[in-house]
Amino acid sequence: MADVKYYDVILKPVVTEKSMAGMGEKKYTFLVHPEANKSQIKEAVEKMFEGTKVESVNTMNMDGKKKRRGMAVGKTAKTKKAIVKLTADSKDIEIFAGL
Repeated sequence: MADVKYYDVILKPVVTEKSMAGMGEKKYTFLVHPEANKSQIKEAVEKMFEGTKVESVNTMNMDGKKKRRGMAVGKTAKTKKAIVKLTADSKDIEIFAGL
């Protein structure tokens, strides 16, 4: 496994209706590095966003989708999503504040 630093773990936030609904329960969804584990994700969130305390992390591996262009068939890259639940006394994550 490659040496993954905390600033390489979180790639981007996932902005969907379901992920926005989870923000009321202090659940935030991120696309993460495919080789990152739950403890690395927890460390990355706590270091990148000041004042946050992570209660739990749930991860899921997403397979690539089949795509066609004429006769050629291929697959998109596989990804990994993480749903991070913060503690009740934790600060909210600011990047989601204006959405």
